[in-house]
Amino acid sequence: MAPESVFSLASTLVLPQWLLMIVAPRWFVTKWLMNSYLIPVCLAIIYVIYLFSGGPVDFAAFGTLAGVKALFAKGGDGVMLAGWVHYLAFDLVAGTVVVRDAQEKAIPHWFIVIPLFFCFMLGPVGLLLYWLIRIVRTRTV
Repeated sequence: MAPESVFSLASTLVLPQWLLMIVAPRWFVTKWLMNSYLIPVCLAIIYVIYLFSGGPVDFAAFGTLAGVKALFAKGGDGVMLAGWVHYLAFDLVAGTVVVRDAQEKAIPHWFIVIPLFFCFMLGPVGLLLYWLIRIVRTRTV
């Protein structure tokens, strides 16, 4: 498949779980998706395929900012797609952690809707917002 098509597919693949975590977090389908990691695993497969499609990866390049810039600059569409899929997968995992933790800590779901939105759009920002809510609600770190 062309990278542009895979980009659209991967971006669409995460939407059902995100929507379910926001509107139906305790529904058995949502819980199954969160517990199975099905969507992040599918994204991981796409990631591996596109990360290594351009030949061997220079793992030493991950040690410097200049090295990472060079990987993205020289890697072409496959490496850029792998980077995007990486974000999609880990932002979804972060959102899953937020939902689970909030349920375990009895934090009302409406408190985490905004952090979930930010996990979806700007992963670490959503995790930070949730962490602040968690501290205030539970009085623990």
